[in-house]
Amino acid sequence: MKEDWNHLINRNDNDNPVVPRLIYLDNAATTPTSPEVIEAMLPFYENRYGNPSATYDLGQKSKNAIEEVRELIADAIGAMPREIYFTAGGSESDNWALRGVAEGLGFRGNHIITSKIEHHAILRTCEYLEQNGYDITYLDVDEWGMVSLEQLRRSIRPDTILISVMAANNEMGTIQPITRIGAIARHYGIPFHTDAVQAFAQIPIQVKLQNIDMLSASAHKFRGPKGVGFLYVRENKRIPPLIHGGGQERHVRAGTENVPGIVGMGKAVELAMKSLQQRMTKESSLRDYLINQILNTIPDCRLNGSRNNRLPNNADFCFAGIEGGNLLVMLDADGICASAGSACSSGDAKPSHVLTAMGIPEELCRGAIRLTLNETITKEQIDFTVKKMAENISILRGEAS
Repeated sequence: MKEDWNHLINRNDNDNPVVPRLIYLDNAATTPTSPEVIEAMLPFYENRYGNPSATYDLGQKSKNAIEEVRELIADAIGAMPREIYFTAGGSESDNWALRGVAEGLGFRGNHIITSKIEHHAILRTCEYLEQNGYDITYLDVDEWGMVSLEQLRRSIRPDTILISVMAANNEMGTIQPITRIGAIARHYGIPFHTDAVQAFAQIPIQVKLQNIDMLSASAHKFRGPKGVGFLYVRENKRIPPLIHGGGQERHVRAGTENVPGIVGMGKAVELAMKSLQQRMTKESSLRDYLINQILNTIPDCRLNGSRNNRLPNNADFCFAGIEGGNLLVMLDADGICASAGSACSSGDAKPSHVLTAMGIPEELCRGAIRLTLNETITKEQIDFTVKKMAENISILRGEAS
């Protein structure tokens, strides 16, 4: 019997007679796969299982399904279908973009510009490139987590071959000025890549209008399946393969295509684009309600990132005098799923590199909690969450009687 994650199972509570057993507030880590997405994928597991490289009809049906998704994604970001390449997710796309440019344009120089608050898929790849002779400039951010366009301009050199700045931060949600960054990159003739894993399908993105040359995205961040994503590469910025083998993806990404995953991602993109403006409005309202409730209810807390220029579903805080990991355990016992920061580094004992780059003291960083909602969250759920957070933080601070 399948478990219905959307069904709210009631339980008794003196102050909240009807509350859900599970309140999922970690949508930046992953999202529940949409039922429509699962339905779209099933035929490609059951009876449309042909290899897209096969010439017979069963294989061609798989190939046609892939090409339909390629067109759908291209339309969503204002690109051409031949500029969309399917990958195993955001980390592969990020690796491919950076290492591909380094290999393909290494003859022009060895300097890359990124920011100090990038996802580890970018930062670890930059570390790898540094070990292989590349020079990386890591841009600072201000107290709101925003990169400096002036510092970006000053950092550009004759041997700069790539600028890579994320569209929106995965921890504190600040949206970067990627349109202006793209304009600067275009002025100097430097390719511009953006990690849009958190931003794609959450805010509007148009690659041509924003002068984006490469863009990474991952399906499971917008109710698609895990293990599939895409990399947009502007046609005149073709990069060498990261994975060698067969001739799939126009000979630049070898391996038999994940047809069910690609089809599921296509359905998720279709649904996300149809509801984008409505979701942005609703989630922004819920986000602001959540932020106000926490700031007005829990003392000695700090909202991280820009108050207004942030993702519609992101609310990230630091609470003084506690360890965020301890609070997460207590919230989990209350049926609330949250995060201490990036899901990809949740086991790291070090304070968040994003928050430390913003100048937040280490002891305060240790009390960081990220709450990322979706349009199905209710104000009643938010009220229950804030109530439990206040109670648990009081206990952790030794204030409870």
